[in-house]
Amino acid sequence: MSYPQPPWTLQGYAIQTLHLVNIDQVRPLIPLELEIISVWPGKTLASVYLSHYGSGSVLEYSELIVAPAVVNYQRKIGGWVSHIYVDNADSVAGGREIWGLPKELAEFTWEKGEHVTVHQENRKLCSLNYNQQSLAWRQWLSVSAFGVKGTDLLIFPAEFESVLGLIGSKLEIPGESPFSGIGLGQPWLTVRCEQMSLRIDAPKVVGQSILDFGF
Repeated sequence: MSYPQPPWTLQGYAIQTLHLVNIDQVRPLIPLELEIISVWPGKTLASVYLSHYGSGSVLEYSELIVAPAVVNYQRKIGGWVSHIYVDNADSVAGGREIWGLPKELAEFTWEKGEHVTVHQENRKLCSLNYNQQSLAWRQWLSVSAFGVKGTDLLIFPAEFESVLGLIGSKLEIPGESPFSGIGLGQPWLTVRCEQMSLRIDAPKVVGQSILDFGF
């Protein structure tokens, strides 16, 4: 496989849903070294991120990221990615070999800018109906995420600038989906990102994981 070295710069659009989920329910998906941050008694913040990176990106592909919790490790805060799917084999290889992310191939169908469905072979992973943006503003943000490569616990930053808008959405996750057990339910908040520019930097080793969450 041929993939670019980090940083990866990507341009496109995305929709991100936010959910309150039970900490006990998602604990098995997350390395024990990572402390799950509680945002409400017994609850943490989970998210589903659907994006398409097009012209101007180092690789062009669609992506589905499921992050079941916000976590803390030695005062470093970020998201833990339990499931991630793309439609580009080079992105799969780069995600696994650079950032320790469990990327898999899937098929994405974007319809009329208001609906997206993700399949893996004959299995439906999820679908999302969402509204067009009305009120929107330009925002710059920096976030971090964790990965595991072998037994190395990694953290990496991502910076993005985008026109953001709050929208309504309906997320459907069938029982056959690998992440149906997270208990995501319907989003309590959905953000739409247009004219997005994203930069994902190389990871740093911050510790060791007892369990190998690799692949």
